[in-house]
Amino acid sequence: MLPDSTLIEAESLLAACRKQGVMLATAESCTGGLIAAALTAIAGSSDVVDRGFVTYSNQAKNEMIGVPLSLIDAHGAVSEPVAAAMADGALVRSHAAIAVSVTGVAGPGGGSAEKPIGLVCFGLARTGSPVIAERQVFPGDRAAIRAATVAHAFKMIRSVL
Repeated sequence: MLPDSTLIEAESLLAACRKQGVMLATAESCTGGLIAAALTAIAGSSDVVDRGFVTYSNQAKNEMIGVPLSLIDAHGAVSEPVAAAMADGALVRSHAAIAVSVTGVAGPGGGSAEKPIGLVCFGLARTGSPVIAERQVFPGDRAAIRAATVAHAFKMIRSVL
């Protein structure tokens, strides 16, 4: 299900986190838990991966990680403010030092001119640092978009180690 390159990167990322004594949490919408699945596919990952939240619905984003429904109403679930709130909420509700979040339009339907298929918003929260939010547009089908999202999430985590 996950390419070998993703698993190799997951193993490398886990080693880097382990070396720094950093635990991770994820808050995932469009990937449905693939980031956490890639990390936990590696034996021994439990000393780095604290928990993963799959918050596919707006209600789950609100109930599990505290994203205000008013924020979702104002910006849409696929937005940088919501991604930032997801990462912050995952950090607060875990024992992790870093939390990454993703929310996007993986397709094949659901896109619009403003939020096209392939749009993914990312959030990254690290204890003691401002939350980072960004957006990317990935090409390809649903599987390709989700795989690119996992790879980019790993890149973001590595950038703050």
